[in-house]
Amino acid sequence: MNKALGVLNACAGLFGACGVAAAAAAAHVPGGERLNAVALILLAHAAALLALTPRTRPGEPGARLWLASAVALAVGAVLFSSDVALLTLRGARLFPMAAPTGGMTLILGWLLAFFAGMTGLSRRYR
Repeated sequence: MNKALGVLNACAGLFGACGVAAAAAAAHVPGGERLNAVALILLAHAAALLALTPRTRPGEPGARLWLASAVALAVGAVLFSSDVALLTLRGARLFPMAAPTGGMTLILGWLLAFFAGMTGLSRRYR
């Protein structure tokens, strides 16, 4: 599980850097307005991954759900932002339906975070 935490934290750093780059490109690339959505998704989920990873340690209430949430958020952010960025900058898609798949994966990740939080509450108030 420690390797997964390292990968998720590395993703957070990469998401943050790419989010700032996407925001800069949105301001300078003609027709790059869609890159604002890429920047928002990457920056928000970089912070979310950094907040979620400590909860994934064994022994934490709902650790497996927190880990599943973090993985889903990372995968969803990659799919959504990569597809929108490629479409904006190259006129090509990552694969058909990549952005909607990424968006749905992000929603799943946040729902998993909800359930992980509820698991922690139910254990705490027994």
